[in-house]
Amino acid sequence: MMNIVLLLAFVKEMIGLYSMAAIGYVARKINILDANANEVITQLLLYITLPALILYSMNVPFSYSMGKELLILFISSLYVLLSACVIARLMRKRSKIASQRKNVFEALIIFGNQGFIGYTICYILFSEKGIIYATMFNFAYLLLIWSYGIYLFLRSTSSFPWKQVFFNPGILSTIAGLLIFLLPIGFPQFVSDILNTIGKMTIPLSMILIGSLLKNIKVKDVFLLLKNVSIWQIAIVKLIILPLILFPLTLLPLPFTLIGVAVLMSGMPCAPTVSLYALKYGGDSYFASLAVFFTTLCTLVTIPILYLILMNITI
Repeated sequence: MMNIVLLLAFVKEMIGLYSMAAIGYVARKINILDANANEVITQLLLYITLPALILYSMNVPFSYSMGKELLILFISSLYVLLSACVIARLMRKRSKIASQRKNVFEALIIFGNQGFIGYTICYILFSEKGIIYATMFNFAYLLLIWSYGIYLFLRSTSSFPWKQVFFNPGILSTIAGLLIFLLPIGFPQFVSDILNTIGKMTIPLSMILIGSLLKNIKVKDVFLLLKNVSIWQIAIVKLIILPLILFPLTLLPLPFTLIGVAVLMSGMPCAPTVSLYALKYGGDSYFASLAVFFTTLCTLVTIPILYLILMNITI
């Protein structure tokens, strides 16, 4: 009965996310959002709401008893990310997709929606403890998506903007959040409340942006792209292969919540941030948005299956 309740709660949240994307699609279709809206929302997300969400999420008290679990989560996250980078690079070299899509293709395989949907699912399944573990697991991810994620799109430029990579709101807010987490300090309550309010805007804004980016999609284009091998390759690696890499954790005497967060966060759909980067730095944002939408739809099936398998193995 509990599994059914959790599954229904999860499906309800996913329907809510898709409803937000539908609002963005309709708003763009009837010109409530004009042609410049995507760029404005992108800037708002990358430079204001997402850094606020990072800072708020990492504003949790540290205890030495959590040190071992923190280290395990960090190593697990790093292992999955490095594996994803190697797999993505090999698949990119062997792929026959257009050059404008290659960087997007690689980024979609590496980066999942750990910051948007990831926190939501961890909270639904594991409540506050899940958020703490998710924050720990996301540290390496946040550093990578704000550095290597940008590098993937700009590495072919003649003068690579290193300052832009290492001194951007994502990196700076992650480092600041880590210091807040490790040191015996924290934000005053009113600052925390402000960050929480602004950070919560990230989820609806990102889904509205995805819906807006899908405005020009035609039904025939959807069917053509769904026949595209690249879309299915991304979905299989992102939603199945990468989370399976962490299944050996089930052999260790670790808390179920820790294992669940690590595995499920590794099986998140493609990150909307890739669509933002493609839009901002040049790339096929249409292809990125469709991959994000398709893999998010697939998680209605894959995440519950992963969760139920974990429960049967570890409990």
